[in-house]
Amino acid sequence: MTELRELARFVHDLKWENVPDDVKETTKKVLIDSVGVGVGACRNEQNVNIIREFTKLCNDHTVSIWGQKEKTSLFQAVFLNALEGHTLEMDDVHTRSKTHIGTVVTPAVWSVAEYEKKNGQELLLAELCGYEVTARIGMALGVSAHRNLGWHATSTAGVIGAAVACAKLLNLSEDEIVYAMGMAAQEAGGTWAFLGDGASCKILNPATAACTGAKCAYLAKAGMTGPEHVLTTEDGGMLAAMSNGYDVSKVSANLGTIWEVKYMDNKPYPCCRSTHCTIDASLYLMEHDGVRPEQIDHIEVYTYLVGNKQCGMSDGSIHPTKAVEAKFSTPFTVATALLYGRVTLEEFTQDKIDDPKVQELLSHVKVITDDTFTSRYPDHWGCRVVAYLKDGSRHEATIPDASGSTDNPLTTQQLTAKIKGILLRVMDETKAEETMEYLHNIEMVSELRSV
Repeated sequence: MTELRELARFVHDLKWENVPDDVKETTKKVLIDSVGVGVGACRNEQNVNIIREFTKLCNDHTVSIWGQKEKTSLFQAVFLNALEGHTLEMDDVHTRSKTHIGTVVTPAVWSVAEYEKKNGQELLLAELCGYEVTARIGMALGVSAHRNLGWHATSTAGVIGAAVACAKLLNLSEDEIVYAMGMAAQEAGGTWAFLGDGASCKILNPATAACTGAKCAYLAKAGMTGPEHVLTTEDGGMLAAMSNGYDVSKVSANLGTIWEVKYMDNKPYPCCRSTHCTIDASLYLMEHDGVRPEQIDHIEVYTYLVGNKQCGMSDGSIHPTKAVEAKFSTPFTVATALLYGRVTLEEFTQDKIDDPKVQELLSHVKVITDDTFTSRYPDHWGCRVVAYLKDGSRHEATIPDASGSTDNPLTTQQLTAKIKGILLRVMDETKAEETMEYLHNIEMVSELRSV
């Protein structure tokens, strides 16, 4: 039996009543996180402009766009909701596969469930299937090897997760689920090229993956077949084409025994996850050692190779001039944490990025690859921050696991506060409370409504 068929059989046979209670609760938490973060981006200027243009292109207006009054066609809704889901850079992360699963899977299952008039339990079960499959495909690709070849695992693995989640919602057969995944794997793509000049199209990767995954499920339902051996076939096999360090055994290992949805990080800061440990360390130095910006001569940040590659090496990381670059800049986030004692969405506005105090301090931050942290990655995304002060003293803090990780998790109360805070940016208190109550009781909903 192929690994893809093992996944398909697991997904086909899985029933909500057989899912452990803690896994059910975690699945609901990741749904709340994904939807809340997506709704919070509904007023982003770029998103508003895209939604306006795209909703002109279709006559079918049946599926909701998160946070918007407008409705649109199914696949456009999947695409636009996924754009919103990744905009704030606060969506969840499965560190063992380096995938932002929620921004791909959740928009796909939410929109299809709304279109197909599915209930809350069906939505959550499909969500769970999408998370389990995305994580395993991402791990099989080999996190460092896949990333170091320039691929964006959120997109390459996420498209398969979206396909399988939508296939579950459509009650497809085992064969049809195999076909949906096979087609999705054949269409997988998305790279990190946007980092080179700080282009704003990173959100296009998960949006395309979500939309393609949903389409593949409907194609399978309509009778199109996909390649079952797509992961390992000699001519065009996905794993060999996208990685020089893959492990196909991880695709189906421990299915139904180890639930990967339980290993999701919830991001407390609106920037690349690889900057989070350095933010934690900087805040620690402020709060526990009393380090202040005016005392600093220079700072050294020691972290894993991928973290340095994404957030410390490029010109945009070293000299950030716009929000996309700042969100992928360890020097910027360290400087911001030390200057303001926080890193929130407000710190990524243009006036804060242009602030001479921020630009001056970040110029004194150097990011260094440390083999110790590289060897622990991707199980642990850690770092060490050393602040050298003008009086000759030095202070340092080591963070093995960033806040919000499975080894240093946010509490349910912290996650609720995070999502409510995001919602309050785009709606009033009453509406935010109603939305939170709706999401917290989603398993009781008989038919989805717009949020």
